[in-house]
Amino acid sequence: MLNRLKLSGARSLLALLGLVGWLLCSASAVQSAPPPAAGTVVQTPQVRAQLLVFAPDGVSVGKTLWLGLQMQHQKLWHTYWRNPGDSGLATQLDWSLPAGLEVGDLAWPAPQKIPLGPLTNYGYEGRLLLAVPVRVGPAFQAGSGAVDVRLHANWLVCRQECIPQEGDFAFKLPVKSSTVMQADAFGSVIQHQAQALPGAHSAEISKDGKWLTLQLAGLPESLQRSAWTVLPQTPNVVQNSLAPEVQTVSGLAADARQIRFAISSDRMDSPKQMTWLLVQGDALAPSGPQWSWITPVKGQWQELAPALSTSSGAALQTSQALKPALAPALVAAPMGAWLLTLMGAFLGGLLLNLMPCVFPVLAIKVMGLAQHSSNPRYLKASGFAFGLGVVASFLLLGGLMLGLRAAGSQLGWGFQLQSPAVVGVLAILFAVMALNLSGLFEFGQFVPSQVASLQIQNPVWNSLWSGVLAVVIASPCTAPFMGASLGMAIGLPTWQALPIFAVMGVGMALPMAAASWAPGLIRFMPRPGLWMQVFRQFMAFPLYATVIWLTWVLGQQVGLEGVTPFLACLLSIAFLLWALGLPGRMGRSLQVLAVLSLAALLWQWGPSWLSVPEQPAAQEPSAAALQGKAPAGVWQPWSAQALATARQEGRGVFVDFTAAWCVTCQFNKKVTFSDPALLADFAQRNVLLLRADWTRYDPAITAALNALGRSGLPVYAWYAPGKDAQLLSEMPSAGDVQAALAKATAKP
Repeated sequence: MLNRLKLSGARSLLALLGLVGWLLCSASAVQSAPPPAAGTVVQTPQVRAQLLVFAPDGVSVGKTLWLGLQMQHQKLWHTYWRNPGDSGLATQLDWSLPAGLEVGDLAWPAPQKIPLGPLTNYGYEGRLLLAVPVRVGPAFQAGSGAVDVRLHANWLVCRQECIPQEGDFAFKLPVKSSTVMQADAFGSVIQHQAQALPGAHSAEISKDGKWLTLQLAGLPESLQRSAWTVLPQTPNVVQNSLAPEVQTVSGLAADARQIRFAISSDRMDSPKQMTWLLVQGDALAPSGPQWSWITPVKGQWQELAPALSTSSGAALQTSQALKPALAPALVAAPMGAWLLTLMGAFLGGLLLNLMPCVFPVLAIKVMGLAQHSSNPRYLKASGFAFGLGVVASFLLLGGLMLGLRAAGSQLGWGFQLQSPAVVGVLAILFAVMALNLSGLFEFGQFVPSQVASLQIQNPVWNSLWSGVLAVVIASPCTAPFMGASLGMAIGLPTWQALPIFAVMGVGMALPMAAASWAPGLIRFMPRPGLWMQVFRQFMAFPLYATVIWLTWVLGQQVGLEGVTPFLACLLSIAFLLWALGLPGRMGRSLQVLAVLSLAALLWQWGPSWLSVPEQPAAQEPSAAALQGKAPAGVWQPWSAQALATARQEGRGVFVDFTAAWCVTCQFNKKVTFSDPALLADFAQRNVLLLRADWTRYDPAITAALNALGRSGLPVYAWYAPGKDAQLLSEMPSAGDVQAALAKATAKP
C-alpha cells in the first residue's frame, strides 16, 4: 500500500522542494496582477500615470522641490477633484520620503464640471498633474547621494462605469544634480496654485434651510472686471447640478459680491465652516489663477436626510452609489427586535444546508460520518468538532467584516471569494484533497510518521477543518432569513452583531451535529469494509466538481490568460504528487523530473502572469440602457445611471445582484431567470432587466447592496414604477417573480 511506503532522505528533500514549488505556484498563478517592481509609470487601459520630479536645484537644505503624479486619461475617461461632487472618489497620494523632507499640501488644479445625467461631478479629463511641494529641512542627510522617492496612489477612473485603480511608483532622485521633468507642467501648477483670498467673507443659511448665501468682500480689482466661478471644496453640502446665482444687492460695495448656492436635499454633512475655491475663467472648465478661503457658516442646518434607503427616490440611491461609505451609526436594537433577528439568523443558517452553494462541501460532511461509523464516541466528537469549526468560522468572518467596515471599508458577506488569490488557493486545496480521496497519494508520505499517526489518532481535527472549509465555500451565498439578519448585524454594536453570526453558524452546523449524535443513525451505519474504500473514491468526484467551479470563478476574475497557467500548475502538482509516491530509482528520477517541470513552468510562464490585468474591464451598459430605453426582456449590465434614468421615466426595473462565486446565483440564473414565460412577462410589462455582477469587488454595487440593507448574495430587487424597492426571496421561482410583477401593476 502506498500509505506504508517510507521516504528516504533524498525523497524527503524532493518533497520539501515540491511543496515550496506548490506554494510559489499558487501564490503566482492565482494573483490577478502580481505587483511588479515599482517604477515611474503605471499603465492601465484607462489611465497612464507617471511619477514626475521637478528639482532644478537638486536636494539642498532650505530649498523646495516638487513631486507630482501626471495622469493621461483615455478619451471620455476622468478622475476626480478633492470634492468629487455628486459621486466619485478623490485621488489619494501617499508619499514615502526620507527624514527631513516635508511634504506640503497637494496643489489641486482647478477641476471641470462633468455632468452625468441628473448628477454633476468635479474632475479631470485629458492630461493632469497632481503636484506637491517638498521642503528640504535641516534634518535631511544626503546619505548615498540619492533620495528614494516612493508613492502609492489610489484613484477612481470613470466613464459611465467606474473602476478603482492603484499604483506604486519609485524614483531615485540625485541629491547634487538637477532633475527637471515636464518643466512646463510644473510651471503651470506653481503659477496657478491657490492663493489666499483677501477680505472678510461669510456664509449664511437661509431660514428655510434650502439656500446658502456666500458674501464676498474685498475682491481684487482683476476679479471685478473678469469672469470667475466659485466652487465648494467642502463636499456633500451644496447641490452641484445647479449653478450658483450671483445676486445683485443694493448697497454692496464695488468689490463685494453675493452668491447663492442651493443646499442639497441629500446633504451628508453639517459643517461649521466651509472651504471655497475661486477660479478665474470659464465656469465649466476654469483654468486661470485660483484663490482659496474659509468661511464660518451662520444659521441653522436642517436635519440630515436619511442615509441611502429603499424609498421610491431612486436618484437618491444611485447618486450616492460611489460615495465613500459613512461609518454606520452603531445603535443597539431593542431586545425584541434583536431576538427576532437571532431567530431569523438561526433559520437562515439551518436553511443554508439546503442551498446549492453547500453542495460542493457535501462530500466533506458525508465523509465525516462514514469515517467513524464504527466508533460512536469518535462520531459524536467529530460532529461536535465540525460544529465548532462552523461556528468559529462564522464568528471570524463576521468579526473581520465588522472590523473592516468600522475602518471605512465596504465589504459584503462572502467577500473572501472576491479575491482571485483565495479562489485559486482553495481550488488547489480541493484538487489535492480529491487526489488524496482517489488514492493517488497519502498525506502520510509528506509528513513525519509521528504527525501522521497523530492525525489518525485524533481525527477530530479533520472534522474541525471540514467545518472551516464548509463555511469558506458556503458563506458567499445567503439563505432565506439570512439576508435581513446580515443587513441588520452590520449596523449593530459588536456585542449584538457577533451573536447573530454565531447563531447562523449554530443553525448551519446543527444537522451534521444531530446526525452524529443520533443513536438510530449509528445503528444503521454499515460496518467498515471494502465499501468504505469505494465510497471514499466516489466522494472525490464532488471535490473535482468543486475544483471545476472554482477554476471557472477564477477565469471570470482574471481571464483566460490568467487561468491557463493556473491549470498548468494544477497539472504539474498532480504529476508531482503521483511521482512522490513511486519507490525505487525510477521513482526518484520521476520526482526530479516533476520538480524540474514545476520549476520550468514557473520560469517560463511566471512573467506572463505579470501581464494579466488586475481587473477585467467591466462590460459597459449599452447607450439605450443608460438612457433607460433598453429593450425589455433582455439583460443589461447594471449601472447607477441606467437605474436612475429608468426610474425617473416611470419604467419598472428588475435588478439581479449576482456573482460567479455564488452557486445559488448561478442556479437561479439557469433555472428561474432563463424561464421563457418569465422573460416574456418582463417584455410585456416593459421591465428593464439589469444584472449587477459582484464577482470582483465593485464599490458601486457594494453601496447599492448596502442601500437595500443587504450584505450578501443573491439579492433580487424589483423596482415597480413609482413604488419602493421590493426584495424577493433568495430562491424565487418564476411564478414568485411573476406574482410580484402582477401585484405591482394590479389596480387597487
